Amino acid sequence: METETKQEVQRQEERMVRILSTDIEGKMKIYPGLAKIKGISWSLSNAICNILKIDKNRRIGSLKEDEVKKISEFVKNPKIPAHMYNRKKDFESGENKHLTGSDLELTKEFDIKRLKKIKSYRGYRHMSGLPLRGQRTKSNFRKNRRKGAGIKKKGKKK
Repeated sequence: METETKQEVQRQEERMVRILSTDIEGKMKIYPGLAKIKGISWSLSNAICNILKIDKNRRIGSLKEDEVKKISEFVKNPKIPAHMYNRKKDFESGENKHLTGSDLELTKEFDIKRLKKIKSYRGYRHMSGLPLRGQRTKSNFRKNRRKGAGIKKKGKKK
């Protein structure tokens, strides 16, 4: 009987769990496993575990279907402090939102397109592939454009 329970636990840990269209290995603990989802940070993962009263050290494979649904529902409509949202004062609606997965990627892409369209400073920097926030460009951000001035091509030896 004891071996049956061990085998059952092992099967649960081996399975993949799908939360918000992201596959997470069953062997991972819940705390780092939730952070694998795009749009969920470590602090939000900690908040999810604390608010839903789920043990952080449990394996994701041991979660039941209702617990997975509870986590995904919470992430879609989180009740967390305003500073933890990843989209504060949204450009179109003006409200605080928390986006995950493909929604996050799409809104980021649309924001960059908007900056390019209105030809703002940040839009120009995005277009030319340069850093946006005032970093130095002399030594960093060189993306294999050409060889440096001090490097000479090897010639044939005579």
